[in-house]
Amino acid sequence: MTNPTLATYLLRDGAGVPLVLLHGFPLDHRMWVAMVDELPQGPRVIAVDLPGHGHSDLGQLPASLDATADLVHATLREQGEGNAVVVGLSMGGYVALAMAERHPGFVRGLGLVDTKSTADDDAARDGRLRVAAAVESTQTLDAVMGMPAKLLGPTSELERRSLYPTVYAWIRSQGLSGVAWAQRAMAARPDRTDVLRSFGGPVAVVVGAEDQVTTVDDARHMAGAARDATLAVVPNAAHLSAVEEPAAVARAVADLHARVR
Repeated sequence: MTNPTLATYLLRDGAGVPLVLLHGFPLDHRMWVAMVDELPQGPRVIAVDLPGHGHSDLGQLPASLDATADLVHATLREQGEGNAVVVGLSMGGYVALAMAERHPGFVRGLGLVDTKSTADDDAARDGRLRVAAAVESTQTLDAVMGMPAKLLGPTSELERRSLYPTVYAWIRSQGLSGVAWAQRAMAARPDRTDVLRSFGGPVAVVVGAEDQVTTVDDARHMAGAARDATLAVVPNAAHLSAVEEPAAVARAVADLHARVR
């Protein structure tokens, strides 16, 4: 089996425990740039393109977020990182939770942005598998091109129309195989609420108040399960809170990093 090579990006230089950012589906590291611009000076910030997204290839990686977590960990270790504060949005949050379970000594703090710790129900799982099959059968991304309307909220529809072509372009640039792979990997993920119950470091849970994909109730569930958690509900943002309200998400991430220090 050939493991893929993951693209990583030093979005900001700094010192101390680095921040590692894992993007949502079907996007890549670019979704974090506005949020990083709002962070205070200090931490080094590394963003990762997950397998089959951005400039990362897919190789023969199985459709597994566990395998993805292992690959992200191995990539960062090869680059000399001994530990990190890991922050993930949506799919990136699922990978961050898998890293906390499988590599707890590496993950010093955990940021969970517009994501959830529970597994998909049958309907959501079936929907993901249908999308994966449609992408492969049509050899187009048509099955996911409607996602900006779900990812961005009503405030963005009224006040941030310029975000729509940006998010469309991000989605359009993803590879067919990576999109299908990610849907199957997410469909297969387990409930990881127990990971939060056992995780010893600080946790920051962040959710857009308008998020209908992973809701405020999902966020409260995670914050209630973790030993040491903060919950930030971001007004006027939906599932892409780090894109829609980057300053608010940056404050929560900076606070998490400070709690680790």
